[in-house]
Amino acid sequence: MDATLIAVAALWGAAAGLLLPRAAYRFSVEPEEPWRDACPAGHALTGLARGWLGSTRCAACAVTVPSLPGGAAPSAAPSPEGGGRYAPSVVAPVVTVLACVALAAATGNRPEAVVWLLLTPVAVLLAVIDRRVHRLPDTLTLPLAGAAAALLGGAALLPGHGGSWISALLGGVALGGFYFLLFLINPNGMGFGDVKLALALGVALGWYGWAVLFAGGFAGFLFGAVYGAGLMLVRRAGRKTGIPFGPFMIAGALFGLVFGGLAA
Repeated sequence: MDATLIAVAALWGAAAGLLLPRAAYRFSVEPEEPWRDACPAGHALTGLARGWLGSTRCAACAVTVPSLPGGAAPSAAPSPEGGGRYAPSVVAPVVTVLACVALAAATGNRPEAVVWLLLTPVAVLLAVIDRRVHRLPDTLTLPLAGAAAALLGGAALLPGHGGSWISALLGGVALGGFYFLLFLINPNGMGFGDVKLALALGVALGWYGWAVLFAGGFAGFLFGAVYGAGLMLVRRAGRKTGIPFGPFMIAGALFGLVFGGLAA
């Protein structure tokens, strides 16, 4: 295991992960609504990239309604957390770091390690959005699929890679087609956003071959089934309750890529 690579992966995960909470907040809207451009109190979001990059603490809210001792917010505060914080800012960065470290440790110095590190923050962002509003925006899923195919095509040209670009493309078609079939059979249980996400995940998993594609795809269904069964056991959901499936698809793909990286 290359300690330098692990350290770089952790630093990259932390840097990229810190940019995710605001983007997740802005993207987490219903399909008919525009992307958010203001905090819950109505203050415009400012910063780099037209306000897409920045912290999840609204300076105007923090000044107008200061937080109480201990970080609590007054009941009349216009933002959900004290100090002007309008969205969770810890979980996404931590998950991004852990995922990047796991992929780097499993893949080692092979060229595809760079591809996994570049794609991971977008995958985590999609998982957060889907968990919040049961939505996987085309703005993210389709570019993710294209980027996965293009980047792995570049990795295939470099020495020492551990996969096959043709297999990756076929994997995207296979997993995307499978999810599309599920969507046709039960459109109420499988969203079309899941189909588009499956294209990207299939490309990534297919890089290491059909066994990894099957393992990662199956793991996603297994994780989702266990979560759904747990909700039913504690009576927080019924048989027809919809759950966001994107996070489990992504978790399954992570499992598959770690397995594939170790086996390659």
